[in-house]
Amino acid sequence: MPIRKNAPMGFADVVLEDLGSSRTSKLLSKLDDATPWEKLAHPIKQLPEYKSHGAGRPPWEPTMMLKCIMLAKWFNLSDPGLEEALLDRISFRKFVGLSFTDATPDETTFVKFRKRLREAKLDDYLFQSVVKHLDSQGFLVREGTMVDATIIEQSTGSKNDEGENTRDEDASFTKKHGKTHHGYKAHIACDMSGVVTDYKVTTAKVHDSKCIDELVEGEEEIVYADSAYSSKDRRNSLRERGVIDAIVYKRTRGQAELYDWQDRWNVLVSKARSRVEHPFAMMKHQLGYRKVRYRGLERNAFDVCLMLMACNLKRSVWLGSKCVEPVPKKI
Repeated sequence: MPIRKNAPMGFADVVLEDLGSSRTSKLLSKLDDATPWEKLAHPIKQLPEYKSHGAGRPPWEPTMMLKCIMLAKWFNLSDPGLEEALLDRISFRKFVGLSFTDATPDETTFVKFRKRLREAKLDDYLFQSVVKHLDSQGFLVREGTMVDATIIEQSTGSKNDEGENTRDEDASFTKKHGKTHHGYKAHIACDMSGVVTDYKVTTAKVHDSKCIDELVEGEEEIVYADSAYSSKDRRNSLRERGVIDAIVYKRTRGQAELYDWQDRWNVLVSKARSRVEHPFAMMKHQLGYRKVRYRGLERNAFDVCLMLMACNLKRSVWLGSKCVEPVPKKI
């Protein structure tokens, strides 16, 4: 089946060329340059709907759809909000390649497109393609891995007309600093540049330490983590691999207080690992991802993948503007 073609730019597009927010247009131009769209779209073009020559409406061009999905993440838009923004904002239409006279994908189209990517299990490919691209651009310093986790809230549900609770069955409860949370947990491995290099998504009750060993499996230099990851076996395993154990110490059973050297070590580690908070700060405060949008672990895990891709690409724009960012010295 042929891919749907957009109309060529016409007189109306020329007239509207200089309209719209210049600040948004400049940001989108930088994000466009920072993203390897063709590489990301390559496996999507191999999906059956793009190979079929049967009857039916042709699918939307994969690169344009990926740009739409990333727009939703960068600007915290729901599917209906994304459709409306594409109809209303000139800078958004120019970014995705829609002319003034082109039809606009609707919210159902975005739902189906995301579902096809998820069913094809393209999340790992998409995420790792972005990481490899940023690495090829020199944005990864490869001088250690920082690990952390954050809770992403989910509604606790309510009683429907049949008296059944609508709570998401995959979400779970956990406590942090004495406060109860309900939802999911995103575990990340982060380069010293602040780029997320790997991730895992679990239900909220899974302890932070359950994912670290998998996330740092390929690290050969140093691992930074807070005291939640402290374990004698883990420290020994890292040292046996020749990896520096930069995990914050906590008191062990029978230990009234930390030794002086442990206190000093913890201060050094905490300063170095503070950058692992940057992706979470961008995700929750800049991009507004404080609550999950969907029900179920699989759908929310895919959504976290898209969000972390968006964070990495936006981070790369910032890194590129700084040219070379000072990196904390190794401990």
